[in-house]
Amino acid sequence: MRLRATVQQVSSESPSLNDPQNDLLVDVDGLEIRCHTSASIADRDRPLVVCLHGFPDTAHSWRHLLPALDAAGFRAAAPFLRGYAPSGVPADGRFQSGAAALDAIAVHEHLGGDARAVVIGHDWGAPIAYGAASFEPDRWSHVVGMAVPPGAAMGQALVTNLDQLQRSWYMFLFQSPFTELVLPMENYAFIDRLWSQWSPGYDAGTDLPAVKDAIRDPANLAAVLGIYRAALGDGFVDPALEAVQQATQAVPEQSTLYLHGGGDGCIGTEVAESARALVGPNVTIEIVDGLGHFLHLEDPHAINTRILEFLS
Repeated sequence: MRLRATVQQVSSESPSLNDPQNDLLVDVDGLEIRCHTSASIADRDRPLVVCLHGFPDTAHSWRHLLPALDAAGFRAAAPFLRGYAPSGVPADGRFQSGAAALDAIAVHEHLGGDARAVVIGHDWGAPIAYGAASFEPDRWSHVVGMAVPPGAAMGQALVTNLDQLQRSWYMFLFQSPFTELVLPMENYAFIDRLWSQWSPGYDAGTDLPAVKDAIRDPANLAAVLGIYRAALGDGFVDPALEAVQQATQAVPEQSTLYLHGGGDGCIGTEVAESARALVGPNVTIEIVDGLGHFLHLEDPHAINTRILEFLS
């Protein structure tokens, strides 16, 4: 399945989201996807990198990696996932990860990406990246995932690993309409708590305002919760997206690097370790000691260096 998209250059209008001057809007069948981009995004001689954030996060999360990729000879785009402001809320209610994978493919298509392109994802962005890479493998040469391993490891953990089930309690809370009342309380203190538990010791003062701005509107919040409801509850799952939805649970065939923080308070290292038996030799799994869930923000120099080594 392909989606029609157009690209429009936009100026910075929202300082609270720290938008760079060369943001782009990608129109995907009428849904506007806002992308932060690196300085050389227009240089199509460079390989394209698409960076996908997770929850509760935004494209602002890639502020360290985008310039590093640019300096290394790449050009990069980091979309705000569908439903996260300033990207649009899909009117058709398709919040599932497979729809976001098609958005990543649309960004590749309409930024003139080729087979050298790379897709990088963190948290929900990781299975979305695996889906984009597996559904249209000819578009991507390398895949990088962080915080959610490729394949069935996370799904298996939710039904066999009581420690992980306890860590993932919030995913089941999100199935309830009560969530729309709980999350906004005390200026989204729930989000503050998740970040502090998932990446202990990391000062998220730069990140949290951007996250809260992205989900503050009730329509955005409902959309962001929709990906959990489609995955675990009775949220809308479009049968027309079945193939790409299955791809989000696949192990990419490309050369793949998976990084997991040794102190991740959201997904235990044992889940990452269990993935080793479920992937092929094309996948490298590394546990990074001393870092938590938002490892690319906690030590951007180390993580950027490892990603660039992998891509060289």
